[in-house]
Amino acid sequence: MTSATPVIVYPPDETGARRVRADGAILGLAYSVRDIVAFLQEAGLQDADEMDVVRSSMIEWRGGGPDVWEH
Repeated sequence: MTSATPVIVYPPDETGARRVRADGAILGLAYSVRDIVAFLQEAGLQDADEMDVVRSSMIEWRGGGPDVWEH
């Protein structure tokens, strides 16, 4: 994954999990911004942190922003 690759964070499901997708692949289910940071680090963005996730224009938040984790 490159830094220009858009990351899509889908709306929370009934458990509060949000599916995270990049490059057409599901990275996993996130229950917090920290989970998204971990996915990005595993995908090669080693320097990613929580503030990067909250502020990044490469992340498309669907169904609410980084503060929405309830269905």
